[in-house]
Amino acid sequence: MEFTSLGNSGIQISKLALGTMTFGEQTSMQEGHQQIEYAHDKGINFMDTAEMYSVPGRKETQGSTEKIIGNWFSKNPSKRKDWVIATKATGPSPLFTYISEDLRFTPSRLTTALEGSLSRLQTDYIDVYQLHWPERKTNCFGILGYDLHDAEWSDNFETVIETLNDFIKQGKIRHWGLSNETPWALMRCREIGNARHWNGPISIQNPYNLLNRTFEIGLAEMAIRENIALLAYSPLAFGLLTGKYHKGLDKASDRINQFSRLSRYNGERSKIATAAYLQLAEENQLSLTQLALAFVKSRPFVTSTILGASTLDQLKVNIEAAEYAISPDIIEKINAIHHLNPNPAP
Repeated sequence: MEFTSLGNSGIQISKLALGTMTFGEQTSMQEGHQQIEYAHDKGINFMDTAEMYSVPGRKETQGSTEKIIGNWFSKNPSKRKDWVIATKATGPSPLFTYISEDLRFTPSRLTTALEGSLSRLQTDYIDVYQLHWPERKTNCFGILGYDLHDAEWSDNFETVIETLNDFIKQGKIRHWGLSNETPWALMRCREIGNARHWNGPISIQNPYNLLNRTFEIGLAEMAIRENIALLAYSPLAFGLLTGKYHKGLDKASDRINQFSRLSRYNGERSKIATAAYLQLAEENQLSLTQLALAFVKSRPFVTSTILGASTLDQLKVNIEAAEYAISPDIIEKINAIHHLNPNPAP
């Protein structure tokens, strides 16, 4: 397993991360534990979760993912030190008022969220505590253009960052990061951190895959020059980039089929682009999974690629596929497809 630095934290993390958002929904506790153990055996030391997981978010399953991870740690307490754990505080959304009526990142709300995650994870500290999505209305989760300027939102990043730094001083978190964020927010947080001599964000967790390369527009250069770790999620676009949907090998229980609300990758342009990438993979005796994961892993601004699998068999396939080293010639052909059909699933 390859390792790399997590931003400027001094922490070494595996280039592949274990995503867990299916734990408690599509993936049982026993199966989740099997995935954790297999990933650990393969040298993966970075695991990502969130307060709101499992996905799709429901009151009945909220926190179940963290509980499954915490249960594993309770059975394997000596292995907590082997893992770098990242979790997230839920942002404002009418879909998640069952977590809290007020999901703004106030000091009291962040404190409650953090204490809940620590309890469910059965740990004394979290390595990377992330803000799951922006508090303000802005471009994320597939929204392009800029029609959502939030004139009512007041810039509270200074208070948020001070609160997160208080958590660091208390020993409850080691570092913090952003998720589903924009270039403006990343640089605003860096600006405040530098001016106040506070710990700024060490990471940003945004989507990045063959169907969504919007991170390259502004954020990629920042990630490299500011030493901010991109934790790339959805590298297989909810399974679309495995090719199983195009080959008719999908099942009713697969994510895109089961959860119609999660429609980010269902558009016609996504299907056309996926067909082109599938053809390219087959022409080079590769699986589409190999092509998709190798591309993401090869990008110089990607620190770790988050692999989310519903089953242990899927995880095994993904880890093996990610070992493929992509050639410059194939990257050139990927870019040609991207040029004709850019970012069909932002």
